[in-house]
Order: sequence, then structure tokens, then C-alpha cells
Amino acid sequence: MPKYLTPRSLNNFVSFGMRKFSLLLIVFSFSLAISAQEDHGLPRYMTEEEKEMLSTYQLPEIRGIETPPAFDELRTMAEWEEVQALTITWRSYRRILKEIARAAKKEVPVIIFCESAAEVESYLNSTQAPAQQWPSLAPLDNMDNIELVEVPSNSVWIRDYGATTVYGNRVDSLLLVDWIYNRPRPLDNAIPTALGEYLDVDVYSTSTPPYDLVHVGGNFMSDGLGSGFASELVLAENATPTSFNISPKSEEDIDAIMEAYHGVSPFIKMTELPYDIISHIDMHMKILDEETILVGEYPEGIADGPQINANIDYVLNNFESAFGTPFKIIRIPMPDSPSGLWPDSSPFAAYYRTYTNGVFVNKTFIYPSYREEYDTTAARIYTEALPGYTLVPIDCDDPPEAMIAAAGAIHCITHSVGVEDPLLIVHQSLQDTEDTENPYEVQAHVEHRSGIASVSMHWRLVGNEEFEMVEMSLVGDHTYSALIPAQAAGSQIEYYIEASANSGKAMLRPMVAPEGAWSFKILGEILGIEHLESFEMGALYPNPAVDIVSLPLFSSRPVEVRIYLSDARGKRLREIYSGSIYGDRRISMRVNDLDAGIYLISTESDFAIHTRKLVVAK
Repeated sequence: MPKYLTPRSLNNFVSFGMRKFSLLLIVFSFSLAISAQEDHGLPRYMTEEEKEMLSTYQLPEIRGIETPPAFDELRTMAEWEEVQALTITWRSYRRILKEIARAAKKEVPVIIFCESAAEVESYLNSTQAPAQQWPSLAPLDNMDNIELVEVPSNSVWIRDYGATTVYGNRVDSLLLVDWIYNRPRPLDNAIPTALGEYLDVDVYSTSTPPYDLVHVGGNFMSDGLGSGFASELVLAENATPTSFNISPKSEEDIDAIMEAYHGVSPFIKMTELPYDIISHIDMHMKILDEETILVGEYPEGIADGPQINANIDYVLNNFESAFGTPFKIIRIPMPDSPSGLWPDSSPFAAYYRTYTNGVFVNKTFIYPSYREEYDTTAARIYTEALPGYTLVPIDCDDPPEAMIAAAGAIHCITHSVGVEDPLLIVHQSLQDTEDTENPYEVQAHVEHRSGIASVSMHWRLVGNEEFEMVEMSLVGDHTYSALIPAQAAGSQIEYYIEASANSGKAMLRPMVAPEGAWSFKILGEILGIEHLESFEMGALYPNPAVDIVSLPLFSSRPVEVRIYLSDARGKRLREIYSGSIYGDRRISMRVNDLDAGIYLISTESDFAIHTRKLVVAK
């Protein structure tokens, strides 16, 4: 049976002077584009009516603990970690919400915030038409793992206003952090307080100076080990006093708040995209593990493609994974409209269709789908990137529930709550090697609040049925090690890690092992490849540019280069880079301090001098 919660008093959750201020649900319409669709309430972006409301908007008075968590080593959970629940808000796009609930409840309880538990239960237990369009919308098999919490809300976009899971002492005390939602939607802004009371978890709020921070979950991702990612929207919304009545903050102030509440450092911020109307990074990227970033890809020169590429180059050139190595980048297509249009064609002519906007629910990954010619490619990429996971695509572009038209998809309408006692296993997966003589060391960082009872590594050659188990030895602070014997060239090895805590809790990494084990190949010595000496300089992008610019370079062997920025007459203004280049490389630079106009980027090497024209716009 589902669980119900009727608050003792809504004033425990929301107090914002409803007699003075009434937030009406705005009819969302894109005139010709979606005139035949149902009214789905507030879009993910701010409506014109809401902009007018900002002058009288007041935050809910009950916001949780308004000082930073007093714990050592705060750690913000990564989305692929173990979760105890998935939360959604029952307001609109109910067919999509139902399918999310159907998939997620096989893994964890699904907490549904709603105004009428009876209405939600009736909908989940009925069949929605048209069956030929949504054939999967049969009743749920049962209401197991469905928990209905009666509390008011304004919109469905819980990722943006929901609370983020943080742990004190890395793996110890579970807490939730709630920012100021960047929309005048007070009922939404109070949902984290309702969640905290329902789960009996402390909620910490960034709502009181000097810690008052406007931020949204769709514009934040964590690697689970201290690095955070966002667009520069977080800088813009906190730089000057706003209608949210926050105190103005510098980037250093914002970084300090994120470290104080989340343990995040560095907090990596990328240039906002010109055609993403909400500037949320979940619309074009997804962190899949500690060192892998899935990035949306447009055809060359199309829409936000150049700026996305420049942003990723900026990350690669200035930051490393927690292992001290470059992040791995996987590309996935960004679909155009059925008529062949892209988001840069004209306002609302093509929605911001994206596959990166998915959510992990333990061993299941739920992501948006659109139409077959793109969906097939996206499914293949996810199958390769997330082996062993149950992959659940849900159509977000099919009338009457074309949710992508409101600038959001699956990630936007879901939010996870981490488990109370994570058993953290951190491992940098082994890469293909030419070594056929030495054993291959597997190291893992393993932590649990009760202490670790045992850690083991399981490996096998691809083609064998059984895994061999090797006990891992403690070799450092929470660090365990084991060896896989050397193998012949042409072999492929699969392996995974198993850990047990003193409390009895057990965990595998990858979580989906053994079906989704890590793997690497033994390549042996590569012979007969001739290296042609060449050095190439590609086209700058984006160009024109307003902030970050990337310069692609390629060299067939290590070569020393110097890169300069000059004005249009050739006068050198600054040195951008000096050092060695080998293979494919992207050099990024910021130009937001330059006046608008034409500049030159020159690369000097042993081979030649290459020059490209750069247009800086404002």
C-alpha cells in the first residue's frame, strides 16, 4: 500500500503571506507550435507574468537550518551513487511521470508530492488513452514502493527546486541542502522542507546572508569527490541584488558558499550557451562516473555546438578528474526537429532536444527519447557507456505530452535522495595496455561509517564463465590493492570490486556487476606504424566569441609551440600558451575582457606559423 502524509499544518512547510501574494498557474502555450497540446502549467523557464511578480515575491519563511553544516569533509553525492528514493512532483506531464514511476519503483521507493493522494493513486491504477500512442500506459502492477505525500506545489520541475544530497564526514551523516529557487514559485521552494520532515533528515538552507544563494539543480552536477559543475548562470543571478533580495556576491563568495555547504572545490563554471534559454548544464551534459562526461553534440557549426565544444575544452585544459587525469568525453547527438530545424533557426522553431537529461536510479537509467533515427544511436551509446544498466527511454516529444517544448526532460522532473549509509567504492578503471609481462594492479578507495570488513576483486578473461576472486589488501588510508596476472596480447579482461562493511552492508562497483563489469584489453606491441611529421591548426570556435574560445591543434609528434593573441594590425597583446603539443589538443582562452573587434591568433612551431582571425562580440 502507498504511504500518505498530510502535513499537520501547511504553515510548517510554507509561510509566505498568501493574502498579499498569489501565484497563479500560467497557461503555457507556444502559439502555433503546440496549440493542440494540453495545458501543462508552468514551463521550466520564467514566464513574462512571473517576471512581473518578482517585485512582490517573498521566500517561504520555513527554510531549514540557515547556517552551514558543522561537519568535517562534506561530500556532495554523485548521481550514479546508491539512492534510497526518487522524488517527483505530480502536477503535469502525468503520462511521463507514470512511466518514470513504473521504472523507478523496481529499484527504490518513489516519493510523489501531490495535492490529492487519491487522485494520483486513481491515475496510476487506470489506463490512459490513446493506447496506440502510449501503449505502455497500462495500470501499474501494484502500488508497492509508491509513497504519496500531500503538499502543495507550483510546478513539476523538482530537479531545479529540490534538495541535494550531501554527506558529513564523507560517508557518515546524511543531510539535504536547499538553495533559493530562481523562480517566484514559493510552494516549490518549500518542497525540500517537506521532504526533510517526511524522511526525518536535516535540511540546510542557503537563504540567509551571507550564505543566501540562488541556484538550481539542473545547473549543478557533482563528481562525488569534490568537483562541482555549473554554467555561469550562477554567477549572473548572484552578482547583484535581485528581486529575491539576496546580498550581491563575487565568484569567490559563491565558491565559498558551495564549499561550506557542499564540500565542493573546485566549482567549475562554463560559459552560458547562446540558444539554451535556461542555461542549465543538464540540457547538454551528464557525468557518468568519476572521470567520464557525456556531452551533447551538434553537427559542426550548428546551434550551441561551438560553445559546448569550447566549454568542454576549457574544462579539459584547466581541470582534472579526481584521479589527476583528463576527463574522458563521450559524445551523443542532439536531435533536430522532424522538419530539420535546430534551436538556432528561430525562436521556438526547434526545441532543445537532448539525450543527456536522464536520471540514475541505482541499476536503472531513465532518459528521454524522441524519434527512431536518433533514438537508435542514443541507445547504442548508452549501452556502451553504461553496460549492465537497465536502460529506459521515455518519449518526451510526443503530443499531447511534448515536455521538451517546455525546456525540460526526465532529469528536470526527478530528484534523488542518497542512502543513509553509503558504502563508497572509488576506482579508476584500468585502460588498454601493451604490457604482456607485468601484473595489472587494481586499486580502490573504500569507506563506510562502520568501517570495512573485507574488499575483494573479481576478474576473468572474456569468454570464461567464472570470475576468479582475489582478496584486496589495505595499502594506505582507505586504499585497497590486488593484482590481475599478466595476460597474452589479444586478451580482454573483465573485473569488478566487492566490499563489505562491519555493519554487514555489502556493495559492488560497478553497481551493476557482474553484468556490467569494467574491462580492458591487452594490445601487445604495436608494430609497423609510420609516423608522418605534421602540425595542423584548426578553425577557432565559437567565432564570433564572447567568452571562451577554443583552438584545435594536431601534431604527429611532440613539438614545442607558442601561441599569441594580437590585434588586427599584428601587435602582440598576450601569450596564450607555450609548451609541447602532441596528438589532438584543444587550447582554450578567455576573451571576455577584450573590446569587440577583430583579433589574430598565431601559433609558432618548428614547422610553420599559422594564423587565424578571431571576432570578439559583446
